[in-house]
Amino acid sequence: MREYQDLTPREIVAELDKFIIGQEKAKKAVAIALRNRMRRRKLPEELRDEVAPKNIIMIGPTGVGKTEIARRLSKLTGAPFIKVEATKYTEVGYVGRDVESMIRDLMSVAVNIVKSELQEDVREEAEKRTEEQLLDLLLPGVKKPSGSQAVEGVGFKPEQPDSGAVEAQSATREKFRDRLRRGDLDEKDVEISVTKSNMPAIEIFQGSSFEEMDLNLGNLGNLFGGKKKKKRMSIKHARDVIMQEEMEKLVDQEQVSELARDRVEQMGIVFLDEIDKIAGSSSKSGIDVSREGVQRDILPIVEGSQVNTKHGMVDTSHILFIAAGAFHMSKPSDLIPELQGRFPLRVELEALDAADFVRILTQPKNALIRQYTELLKTEGVTLEFQDDAIQELSTIAATVNSKTENIGARRLHTILELLLEEVSFDAPDLKGQTIPISAKYVQERLSSVVQDQDLSRFIL
Repeated sequence: MREYQDLTPREIVAELDKFIIGQEKAKKAVAIALRNRMRRRKLPEELRDEVAPKNIIMIGPTGVGKTEIARRLSKLTGAPFIKVEATKYTEVGYVGRDVESMIRDLMSVAVNIVKSELQEDVREEAEKRTEEQLLDLLLPGVKKPSGSQAVEGVGFKPEQPDSGAVEAQSATREKFRDRLRRGDLDEKDVEISVTKSNMPAIEIFQGSSFEEMDLNLGNLGNLFGGKKKKKRMSIKHARDVIMQEEMEKLVDQEQVSELARDRVEQMGIVFLDEIDKIAGSSSKSGIDVSREGVQRDILPIVEGSQVNTKHGMVDTSHILFIAAGAFHMSKPSDLIPELQGRFPLRVELEALDAADFVRILTQPKNALIRQYTELLKTEGVTLEFQDDAIQELSTIAATVNSKTENIGARRLHTILELLLEEVSFDAPDLKGQTIPISAKYVQERLSSVVQDQDLSRFIL
């Protein structure tokens, strides 16, 4: 895949089109925001720091693709991405999570990404070391007698290992190496030393001072033990354990932290969901004080501040924030003016109708029809969805959304689960059969539930 820096806004939208139906305005907005990041990095250093990211507010009902756009964008770029709900944060002084924890969580995501990349770079060396360790466990090699240097120093010639024995041992070792690589020894048990964790149980409450200090209690393991203990396991399992330990040794943890910090600062994306729930409202002035407090705590992070994490200080000035909300009971102008100013781009996502549902069921790379078809194919059952069945499913989804809560494309998951419930249950007994799904089949399975409004509220 091409580097995201080479992707034009049009190409970014084309990539998003593979997974998300419609919502062209939102796709264009995020594509431009992503391209602007690349443009900023090409600016002279004195100007680069002055260019702030153009944060976005996505406005639209649930299930129309707000979260999916941001998630696919992060996968496309390899950028550290985290989705958080604005409602789970509380203002300073109250029980709950402080807003800075979102940056600490983002940093943890980046560390995992960078560590995985660096571990891939050292995988070949780690595999060699792992293989040698496994061979040592299976066939301990010929070693020099301990203390040979001391003995030689007082006038005695150290005992030399027999050359024939060494050659025989070496030949045997190579035979075992071949068997090890072929997997012939995978089920053989060996005894290896694994790190024993003697960490005491410490309960940490969210919002406590422990979380604010972001203590990495895992690093305190040596104070409480961290000793090695013998454990017996199969070669197959031991290979994974030793491989992980070797990769950890080969990767420079300081380099991981440094690269992860840079990636967060330059490429990080925070998706702030349910932003409308912390917006003030004239009809609910009683709790506006608390809501405004959370907004004011979020403001400095969005504006750009230094956040302390266990991997060092993180500058949030160039992290891209994408906020989203339905804004049924409030509107973006109900946010405090300072926060509004930090989200200059506003995009309204359109509600989905039956025509959109038809496309969602069939067009994306991960289309729902394909998912269910492939799932049942693993049991030897072939599903054949006819066009009229797909149209009927889409119409039912749109109808239920209009009569009950509008949950957008998520309604399709519920309807398909109910439609295929019997087939999924009986699949082991239907091996080798082809099940045609027609409009009539859909109506027989779903019509009674859809027509009963009370029933559809509970089931669909």
